Amino acid sequence: MNKNKNIKNGKGHMDPPKPKAGHVAPPQPKLEADPNPGSRVNKMIAVVSGKGGVGKSSVTALSALWARRQGYTVGILDADITGPSIPRMFGLHPWDLSARDNTLYPATSVTGIHAMSMNLLMENEEQPVIWRSPVITGALTQFWTDVAWGDIDYMFVDMPPGTGDVPLTVFQALPVDGILIVTTPQDLVSMIVGKAVAMAKMMNVPILGIVENMSYVKCPHCGEEIRLFGEGHVEETAAAEEIPVVARLPIDPMLAASCDAGKIEYYDGDYMSGLADVLPKVELKVQE
Repeated sequence: MNKNKNIKNGKGHMDPPKPKAGHVAPPQPKLEADPNPGSRVNKMIAVVSGKGGVGKSSVTALSALWARRQGYTVGILDADITGPSIPRMFGLHPWDLSARDNTLYPATSVTGIHAMSMNLLMENEEQPVIWRSPVITGALTQFWTDVAWGDIDYMFVDMPPGTGDVPLTVFQALPVDGILIVTTPQDLVSMIVGKAVAMAKMMNVPILGIVENMSYVKCPHCGEEIRLFGEGHVEETAAAEEIPVVARLPIDPMLAASCDAGKIEYYDGDYMSGLADVLPKVELKVQE
């Protein structure tokens, strides 16, 4: 019997080594990039998920709106380089950016939310970004090092899905102070949350809470909450991970219409008020 552990399998490929039982990946190193001299960002919150299609961008936008309505100065860094949607939600365009003395300044929305996104750098906003990972991560880092954000109390980072190069770059190069995990009320919830929790632990980033998106739709006639995807298990999952549930967001046609029209700031839903309970965990630094 051949005892070579790297013997080829039936398909002609080497079998990968099996991880040892109980193996836990070590914490990843921090390689923080220096911010632009014109930036004074107090706290950075990343909005993440273990998969796509769960509504991270809308949760990011609603979180930023809630913080702005509380009187904080707010910024949004759109880290989803190949699938940016923040500019569309806030009605921002490339001509809203400004530059002076070789310094780039973020676009500013009608309520004063600052934003930077790849779509703000494209002449044609419909043009796809077809780049390899090193170029994408380089552009993302420049959103931090080359953009003068000014004084920002809370910066929310709209993360791409998964645990690949771009999320890793955010956690390693940017000073992330905490994360919000977005999920949906499907059976995949525990796996989605588990992946995000595992990555956060590896990167030594605190988990502030979970947001369940698409939790229900409210009947326009009687007000009954209808669970289109069945009863969610976010409370059980959150309890198992010892993470608070920040919000349960409905499927709201008015929110979708506001996003499509670039007028999310006129949306009057206040579903992210639960942030008041978790943001104090990342108290603002006192400016000297």
